[in-house]
Amino acid sequence: MKFRRIFLVVMDSLGVGEALDANNYQDQGANTLGHIKENYDLFVPNLQKLGFLNTLNMDENPNVDAYYTIARPTNPGKDTLTGHYELMGVRNLVPFKQFTENGFPRELLDQIENITQRRVIGNKNANGLDIINELGERQLEYGFLILYTSNGSNLCIAAHEDVIPVAKLYEYATKIRQITLTEELKVGRVIARVFTGKPGNFKFTNEKCEFAVKPPTKSIFNLLSEKGFSVISIGKIADVFDGEGITKKIKAKDNSEAINKLTDIMGKNFTGLCVCNLNDFDQEYGHKRDLEGYAKAIEEFDVEIPMIINKLDMDDLLILTADHGCDPTFPGNGHTRENVPVLIFGRNLKEPKKLDILDSMADIGATITQNFDTMQPLIGKGFLDKLK
Repeated sequence: MKFRRIFLVVMDSLGVGEALDANNYQDQGANTLGHIKENYDLFVPNLQKLGFLNTLNMDENPNVDAYYTIARPTNPGKDTLTGHYELMGVRNLVPFKQFTENGFPRELLDQIENITQRRVIGNKNANGLDIINELGERQLEYGFLILYTSNGSNLCIAAHEDVIPVAKLYEYATKIRQITLTEELKVGRVIARVFTGKPGNFKFTNEKCEFAVKPPTKSIFNLLSEKGFSVISIGKIADVFDGEGITKKIKAKDNSEAINKLTDIMGKNFTGLCVCNLNDFDQEYGHKRDLEGYAKAIEEFDVEIPMIINKLDMDDLLILTADHGCDPTFPGNGHTRENVPVLIFGRNLKEPKKLDILDSMADIGATITQNFDTMQPLIGKGFLDKLK
């Protein structure tokens, strides 16, 4: 069965249990959804009807409205780029580096201070709001550049908009991006964050810009757009892929706005793929180890499911998945190496049921290219023939 439009929603960090190689990452026992469910009376009737909770144990449920299974990660690493790359058919053999334990090396800080002519402060793993409220007053007074990393392969620079204009901060980030592409550093993303307000009440503006690296190989985005299909990105997807293969980029500051933009796009006439990232699960709750907040965010998404389904045309396909885990019960505040859920719904699908476990998250991307009869990505095995 073929579909005119496919909507892929990435529930960022909503893993469903430790991957086969979790011990290599010290993540034995990780289970983002499982531990949330164990510690919170999770009420998700709409997602449950799609087989969401069945992905925890891969048990049979004959009364589901969607196909359901899990996909195993195969790209090394557990960061944003690693997971999204694999979903979109990109093999990345060398994981991006993280600097969460000791910060960035002094040599890099010297380079940054040299090219910006500003002193760097911070240089630690931190939540963005926490560090601007800790160091924002100094930045405001002396014109320093706040530098930090936030639980992944990223380097963030932040400045008050009254001290460093947005365009200048973006210029700094562009230059920093160029010097962090070496094998010794291999930073996945450089992120410019603009904040405003007064001491004790600083807050980020929507002027956020990410500078990622171009994928090492073509993703399914390239394969689709080169054949004339639409590839629409909602949220951070376009930034993750440095715009490669994206035909329309739509920004979204949180889950609520992303879902609103998704349902708006569903009312438009196009042929191709729309990918939507729901980043709050990861950024606002997983990394902060806020189990209750994470659970409530899942419940809020569950409320939106009927509206999303009602927007689907008869020849549309909806796929819900994730890119890695971020277990809120685990020590620290980083990602966890987990399998991801895969839920597939279409109005024309007649035999919803449990599918075999997918050997790679890349199987999702391969299935999408199968649907549109394009060249297959370098990794992944499509399962379009299983959807009837």
